[in-house]
Amino acid sequence: MSTEIRTVGVAGAGGTMGAGIAIVAARAGFSTVAYDVKAAALERARRQTEAFLTKSLERGKLTREELDLIVGNFVQTTNLGDLGACDLVIEAVFEDLATKQQLFEALHEVCPEPTILASNTSTLSITELAAGCGREDRVIGMHFCLPAQLMKLIELSPGLNTSEETFEAAWAWCEAAGQTPVRTQDRPGFILNALLVPFNNDVIRAIEAGVASPADIDRAIKAGLGYRMGPCELLDLIGLDTQLRLCEVFFPVTLDPRAAAPPLLRRMVAAGHLGRKTGRGFFRYEGNAMFGA
Repeated sequence: MSTEIRTVGVAGAGGTMGAGIAIVAARAGFSTVAYDVKAAALERARRQTEAFLTKSLERGKLTREELDLIVGNFVQTTNLGDLGACDLVIEAVFEDLATKQQLFEALHEVCPEPTILASNTSTLSITELAAGCGREDRVIGMHFCLPAQLMKLIELSPGLNTSEETFEAAWAWCEAAGQTPVRTQDRPGFILNALLVPFNNDVIRAIEAGVASPADIDRAIKAGLGYRMGPCELLDLIGLDTQLRLCEVFFPVTLDPRAAAPPLLRRMVAAGHLGRKTGRGFFRYEGNAMFGA
């Protein structure tokens, strides 16, 4: 059964990752249904998206006509049933197995048989997420990188029951959306986070040991290694609570001491210093603008 992807749904589009994924889809010309259970979250995402697109216009990356077309591709909804019009639904909800499984089961009920269900997870097994949803062969991992509206990479991870046809359709969509797909195994971290989580923990331990300030570490990494974003800035973007959750998933699997959560990370999360989302992490932030806006 073949799927021509014309309409894309994003579940959890009120969050940072979901909003970015929705921009990727709409910017590439796909009709995009942005779903979230909270209307307030969708409204915040709408304002952030418009600010991001306006900044892109000011920088000459978009014309006014292109901006209007992108905005016209968006539909926001708090009705899960509206995702039934989609050929591909990408979930970017809370990183919890039961939550995602329940969502996939609900999506199976409202979506036509050919619809592909994708998960943005980087810690959970795609095979486990798909189990019992009713269309295990049509479920795939599509891990976008933060900030999704700026980063090109998508890690595609098939579960044990994912059909090759589903994988090929997802790969083709990534390319049509102007993204760069890579194939990974169905295991925690895939490629990037399997390497980044220990590295970011090393950075946190260096700060805790007094080796250098967060600002100087970021400056050194960007100037010396050519990274566009420093590790502390990245940690603030993804959320210190997310880094802690990644550690708690990876360490029991790998038993790599570098994957264990540093004490400073646990203290910062306990203090509510989670990064951009709370206005304070390794750096302080004003306002609530989307990255790049």
